[in-house]
Amino acid sequence: MIRFPSRRAVLRHGLAALLLAAVPLAQAAAAPLKVVASFSILGDMVRQIGGADVSVDTLVGPDGDAHTYEPTTADARKLAQAQLLVVNGLQFEAWLPRLVRASGFKGRTVTASDGVTPRRFDEAQEAGHGHHHGHDGGGDHDGHGGDAHAQGGHDHGGHDEHDGGLDPHAWQNLANGVIYARNIAEALAQADPAHAETYRSRGLAYAARLQALDGKVRAAFSAIPAERRRVVTSHDAFGYFGEAYGVQFLPVAGMSTEAEPSASELAALVAQVRREGVPAVFVENIQSPKLVEQVARETGAKVGGTLYSDALAQPGQPADNYVGMFEWNLRQLTEALRP
Repeated sequence: MIRFPSRRAVLRHGLAALLLAAVPLAQAAAAPLKVVASFSILGDMVRQIGGADVSVDTLVGPDGDAHTYEPTTADARKLAQAQLLVVNGLQFEAWLPRLVRASGFKGRTVTASDGVTPRRFDEAQEAGHGHHHGHDGGGDHDGHGGDAHAQGGHDHGGHDEHDGGLDPHAWQNLANGVIYARNIAEALAQADPAHAETYRSRGLAYAARLQALDGKVRAAFSAIPAERRRVVTSHDAFGYFGEAYGVQFLPVAGMSTEAEPSASELAALVAQVRREGVPAVFVENIQSPKLVEQVARETGAKVGGTLYSDALAQPGQPADNYVGMFEWNLRQLTEALRP
C-alpha cells in the first residue's frame, strides 16, 4: 500500500524549503556596500561613517605616498567590483582616471572635497603663507576638471611656483573634514538606501567629533605666542592647517614629494630659519627626512618629530585614523613650539 504524506507534512516541508531558499536572498540583502577609497584618510572616514554596513578597500594605504603612487592590477580588480568610489579631488589623484578606465568601474563616484573653498598656491604666496619652491613639471593632463571620473587631471607634482595650482590637502583643516564627512555620509546613503538614515546619523555624530577637535586645536595654538608658531616641514602639505590655526609652515620642497629644492632655495630657507628663529623642523611619514635634518643641522632648530600629512600611520599606532592623526600632529607641534 502506497502511503502519501499528510497535508501537515507537505506544509511543513514546503515551509522549510521556502526558508532555505530565502537564506541566500537575505545574505545578499545584508551584504555590505563595496567601497573603494583613493587613500588612507578617506578610507578611515568611510569606515567611521559606514560601520559594519560597508566593506572598504583603500588604494594608497598607511604611510603611502599618493604623489608617487602607481596603481596595480589588484587595484583595478578592487575597483571593478566596487559600488562606490570615494576620491579627494582638487587635482590630488593624478593616476586615478587611467585606473578608472582600465578597471571598467561602473559605480558611483563621490568627490569628498566638494564644497571646500580651495586654497591656491599663488594666492597663498601673495598672502605670505609659507613658500612653494618651483620644480620641473611633467604632469599628466589626462583628466578634465569637473568630471568626477576624471579627477586629478593635473599631475600633483606638475605645478611650478607661478601656475597657481590648487592645494589638494584640504583635510588638514578640520572644518573641511566636516565637509568631507557630510559628502561621504550622503554618498553612502544614496548608494545604499536601505541604510540611509544610519549613514546620515553616523555622519552627523562623526562631524560633531571633528568640530569639537577643531575647537581644541584652535585653543591650543592660541596659547602659543604668534612669533613661535613657525615650523619647517618636508613638503607643502600643511597650508590649510596653517591658515586655519595660525601656524606658518615653511616647506623644504614644493607641493610634490618628488620635488627637491635647488641649492639656492635650500640656502634661502636656511637663512630664513636662522633670521626668524624658527624653533622646530618636522619630518613627514611619507617622505625621507634627509633634507629636513640638513636644515636642522645648519640652523640649530630642533627636530620636532614626525607629522602625518598625506597618509595615516600603520594600524595600531596613535595616528592610524583621521582624528588620531590630528591629535598626534597637534601634540607634536605644541610640544615643540611652546616657549
